[in-house]
Amino acid sequence: MSLVWLAANEFVLPMMSQSAGWDSAAGTGSRALEVARKRPLSRADSIVLAQHEQSLSENLLQSKRAGEFFKRLGRVLGLAALLALAVLLIVASRVAGHLSRSLSRPLQEIVGWTEHIARGEPVPDEPAVKGAPEFEVLRSRMRQMSSELEQGRKVALEAERVSAMRETARQVAHELKNPLTPIRFAVERLRRVSSPELRESIDVLAVESKRLEELARSFAQFGRLPEGPSAPVDLGEMARYAARSSVPTEMPVEVTVGADVPLIEGHHEALSRALSNVMLNAVEACKDGGSISVDVSNVSRNGSSAVALTVRDTGVGITAERIAKIWEPYVTYKAGGTGLGLAIARQTVLAHDGEVMAESQPGQGTVIRFILPVRKSGASAPPTST
Repeated sequence: MSLVWLAANEFVLPMMSQSAGWDSAAGTGSRALEVARKRPLSRADSIVLAQHEQSLSENLLQSKRAGEFFKRLGRVLGLAALLALAVLLIVASRVAGHLSRSLSRPLQEIVGWTEHIARGEPVPDEPAVKGAPEFEVLRSRMRQMSSELEQGRKVALEAERVSAMRETARQVAHELKNPLTPIRFAVERLRRVSSPELRESIDVLAVESKRLEELARSFAQFGRLPEGPSAPVDLGEMARYAARSSVPTEMPVEVTVGADVPLIEGHHEALSRALSNVMLNAVEACKDGGSISVDVSNVSRNGSSAVALTVRDTGVGITAERIAKIWEPYVTYKAGGTGLGLAIARQTVLAHDGEVMAESQPGQGTVIRFILPVRKSGASAPPTST
């Protein structure tokens, strides 16, 4: 492009100056003057001829100056074009380098993140490489995806772990139940035919076999999910019954049911057993003094209606280290406990697509809350406070 510009300056501009035309006119004019001088002229004609010759010379001189000017101008413009082209190339290379860095570095970072995600590792929490705003949106989405994948992995591992524990519990319950029936019959026969001095030993056998039977029942309950068709469940009435059946009459207990609490769809027996396990733990925590309150209320969960069943006690409380493990199976801090009561309760609530929460302060008491979703067929239960 620059060469074309130089050629144009070299040939077109001189043509635009019309120097060639003036050279031709000067040649013909000189020959005409020579012819005119050979003829006899008057004084007036000689003066006119001299003036014409002088004008012709001046115009020819101006034409040559103009031609030289345009020629130099063309060279200057050509050099300016070359300089402008060089500047443009430098600027373009700088811009291209900047764009390349703005794209390649964030892309390399994103590729590195995909490798972390593929290995199940969290994405690096470090300052982001500078780049286009779209890369920040991509980073945000990848962080969210990584978090969701990690949560999904944890849920899958938890489900696999609980499934393995349930299978083990079913097998243990089966192995315990098989010998317990003949043992219980044998103890009853010994009780009828034994001498008085063996009565104490037989009572020990009866108590321990009963404890094993309860342990087997707990294993069996943990080993299976709620079965059978679901039905409408009145959690308010369930709370009132649990307060009467699980709490000693001398221990203060209060049950409050909200005005607009709907029924839920669920398995009454499994939910009643879960609530009873929580109530028995509250009674144990308040055995040296304290009170229990149960609250049933309508709440919103993920934009949908749900029922919150909350059990509070003012007992001894649980330390932060222990509260994190109370839902784990086989974890107990009570003498003779199986560590399955709260694990069964959690499993039951999760099987109803609900969630469980626990809060506690040593010396101040514990709060256990179940949140259960409401199905479309739910109807309001009557409010009651006792």
